[in-house]
Amino acid sequence: MIRSLAVKRDLRSGQSVWQGRRKPSVPHAPLDASTRTDVLVIGAGISGAMIADALAGAGLDVVVVDRRGPIDGSTAASTALLQYEIDVPLTMLARRIGTNDAIRAWRRSRLALDGLSARLRDGGIAGVTLTDSLYIAGDVLGADELRDEAEARRAAGFETLFLDAAALKERFGIEREAALLSYDNVAADPRVMTGRFLNAAIEAGARVHAPTEIVEIDARPRRVKARTADGHAITARHCILATGYELWGAIPARGHRIVSTWAIATKPQTRRLWPEGVFIWEASDPYLYLRVTADGRAICGGEDETLADAEARDALLPDKVAAIAAKLGQLFPDLDTQADFAWAAAFGASRDGLPTIAEVPDMPRCWAVMGYGGNGITYSRIAAEAIRTALTGKGRFRADPDLDLYAFR
Repeated sequence: MIRSLAVKRDLRSGQSVWQGRRKPSVPHAPLDASTRTDVLVIGAGISGAMIADALAGAGLDVVVVDRRGPIDGSTAASTALLQYEIDVPLTMLARRIGTNDAIRAWRRSRLALDGLSARLRDGGIAGVTLTDSLYIAGDVLGADELRDEAEARRAAGFETLFLDAAALKERFGIEREAALLSYDNVAADPRVMTGRFLNAAIEAGARVHAPTEIVEIDARPRRVKARTADGHAITARHCILATGYELWGAIPARGHRIVSTWAIATKPQTRRLWPEGVFIWEASDPYLYLRVTADGRAICGGEDETLADAEARDALLPDKVAAIAAKLGQLFPDLDTQADFAWAAAFGASRDGLPTIAEVPDMPRCWAVMGYGGNGITYSRIAAEAIRTALTGKGRFRADPDLDLYAFR
């Protein structure tokens, strides 16, 4: 069956803090002739990079293509708070998909983050640090609900500390009625991380072609043939659609929506930052999220809206920047909240906060990788693990045991 064209979007605007640094070098060139491979990965952002690294490292021949260039899509706009905590609290997710599946989803997220952390350490990526995470009371969960959430997490095996208002104020200087403290999340530079994964894949034999645009995919039971805008063909045993929020036309969109988010990064001010440099995010809708960088900047984002139109998103940037800075100042009055960098971006969202990682209906041998919300990079790791298992596993270990959680809705 032949499918044509991904939806093209203006994925981000402004300048993120990561764009103030030199972009990692990734060897690449446009595809200038037809070729064959085991796996074609469409998309050279963080998802495509992780998948290429996992598959090339497992001995498969991999070709990665991107219509822009490596790391030139939405990855540069990520604030890269790499957490195992899913956007939807465990207690709420249990009501939506059942207690056992909710616990399974949270546990898999924890395992994926551990696997990602191990791979990052093995790759020797500078600037990657373990960071604890503070989930503060908001308009979705107050003190009583956070206490219930803490009990649910502990029952599921997640070490979690409940802080009442006094303990929160004393330890972190934050005036909210309660918070939960969790442990060993990961802070990173998303462009550096993506570049490292792509280069590791190249070292294992992968090829990266960009700018190379795929305009048509002919998926058959025994092979996939993709045609580029220049008329070249890539014939593969499997195809991975890691195009982020530019969904391929054949991918079912039910349960999926495009959301816009805005973020700022302050000037370096290490002495004014909050204690312990923890991630901070609110139990609110929309929620505020905060982290610090290695050079002492505060990154703060939020004010999310269900908004896919790039012009409308960009027009809101000044007002959103002011609103985010004001909320940051309310949390930490001594912090200089003036934006040194400000940016806006599109991302995907789902009702249950879970990604879609599955073979595309009516497109044999084609997988869709659709990460959602604040856990996008963690979900990219799950996708890399699950697809590696599907393409290289044997016998009873050929299918990822959690893949049913991420099926098309």
